[in-house]
Amino acid sequence: MPRPRPLTHVPPYHPDQQLTPRTPHSASGSRTSRAEQGFAKLQISEAEANELDFDDHHDAALQSAPLLASSSTARFSVHHSRGRRSPITKENRERRARTSSEVLSLAVSRLPLALGIFLAVILLILIVLSFTRPETLHRYVVKGPYHSSSAAAVPTNTPIAQPASSHTHSEANTHLLSYANYTTFPLHPDEYLVECAKMHQGYMAHGDYWEISPMGIMDVQHPEQDEIDAICSSTITYMLDGTAGLAADLALMAQAAALARERNRTFFVDDTYWNRGKWTDHFEDVRAQQLGPQPGCRAPPPDELVACPRTARHWVINSRTAKFHFSHAFSNHYEDPFGHELNRLKPIFESALHSFGSTIIPNAKNMELIHLARTELASFIRDIDSRLGVSGSPYLSVHIRRGDRKTLSYTFPDRKIPLEDYLTALKSTWSRLHPQEKDAFPVVYLATDSPEAHRQFSEKNEGETFSLHEAANSRLRDLASPGEYYQSWFNDLGLQSRIIATRGVVVDLALISGLWPERNVHSPDAVICAMSSTICTLSAVGLGWDRAFGEIDKMGNPDKEGERWVDVDQKGRIIPVWAAFQLF
Repeated sequence: MPRPRPLTHVPPYHPDQQLTPRTPHSASGSRTSRAEQGFAKLQISEAEANELDFDDHHDAALQSAPLLASSSTARFSVHHSRGRRSPITKENRERRARTSSEVLSLAVSRLPLALGIFLAVILLILIVLSFTRPETLHRYVVKGPYHSSSAAAVPTNTPIAQPASSHTHSEANTHLLSYANYTTFPLHPDEYLVECAKMHQGYMAHGDYWEISPMGIMDVQHPEQDEIDAICSSTITYMLDGTAGLAADLALMAQAAALARERNRTFFVDDTYWNRGKWTDHFEDVRAQQLGPQPGCRAPPPDELVACPRTARHWVINSRTAKFHFSHAFSNHYEDPFGHELNRLKPIFESALHSFGSTIIPNAKNMELIHLARTELASFIRDIDSRLGVSGSPYLSVHIRRGDRKTLSYTFPDRKIPLEDYLTALKSTWSRLHPQEKDAFPVVYLATDSPEAHRQFSEKNEGETFSLHEAANSRLRDLASPGEYYQSWFNDLGLQSRIIATRGVVVDLALISGLWPERNVHSPDAVICAMSSTICTLSAVGLGWDRAFGEIDKMGNPDKEGERWVDVDQKGRIIPVWAAFQLF
């Protein structure tokens, strides 16, 4: 191949020669070179030429406009071409380094401000959501283990029915609990308390109420499935032990029955260690009232009952272990998260009301006694009305607890509420609810464990008083409390005496509160009691939410003019003013 001809027509460079700007990659005869021929010719002095850095910046010094830019545009000029780059000197490098450092320092100094503005915007969005769509915010902030994308709109306090099969645990994933040291089952309530204390020692769980332990499912050993086909697959059992009063047990049992309904478990009552006879001596069999998901299934063997954790297949709870299950975690899960103060407790209140209407029902004998007491009270009121020339007068109920029960308030010297406080509350409540009859005196149904308190109240009350102590029917008089209730003394009574005393409490509870109502019979117009007694707590349930507390405002404050449940113990000094149960 012949060698290319050398360039012979390239004129030598002269300082005074006019130069035609060219692009960095232009060549003789190229289209770019021809296009650049229209550029204006520039006069560049030798001094100016020496200022240009032809080694590193030759191309940039000659061309300040984009390729093929028109010479007619303002972007291509002598001043722009000269000022495009400065000579790379030590001073320029230091100046550029200082400039870069200052820019970086300025950016870093303004980073907290930018971050603060970003967080403020996020907070503003959350505040707006909390007012406009609180349920959406709650759905994403608080999610229980059973909340999936398809059920995300269900509030955490809404009962979610679980299929019975969901409680059948795989033994491979179960952390086995051992009750091998015990020989008698079911365990004594104190022994269940010890087992719960062992499990909760040294730490506090902060997960969802029904969340499985990080250690996995914790349960005792269960037989193979084919051996227990007739046994209920998942249960909740309330154990009566007699260490708490009847009303205290009933209040806790009402919540346990509600949990069984929600979790789709079969509910049982165990009376092995009860000191008041059998459950069916006073109430209907709960299996006949609350069938559960497997009607007719058998109760689990007593050695399979587990007190802690509550996620075990067959959970048992009593008044002593309730503090591990009905404390903060229970309130946090089942209270209304969007309510304030008393309004937060409404779901728990309604759960109790449902249980007393569908599960905890007096048996036929006790319902007969309740009917006798209501009938005699109605006759008593009619006789008074006929003397006064009126009709249909209501009655107010008063409950006075003495014995071993102390008040919640420490303002009373001996932790006993004076009778004068009950009488004052009685008068003010009657005047408030019946201002047109404020000079009249209401009929009072009085329930008390103290014969002495009954005598003194009857003497001081300006109106008429009716109680089991003064009933005309001897069957009712036999139910009146023979003395102030002390738990230790009660256990010393014979079994039949304890059964009779328990029936008297059931009758008193029905007439004080209005629980287990009957058609065309009187119900209390208001209740005056001390919330240190659980009978007082359950009296609010019997009245119903609206009658007990009146028109509650949005901040959860009861209606002082319309409330019919009147506490003479704390007298509204604590918030909220009502509690569903007591823990021991």
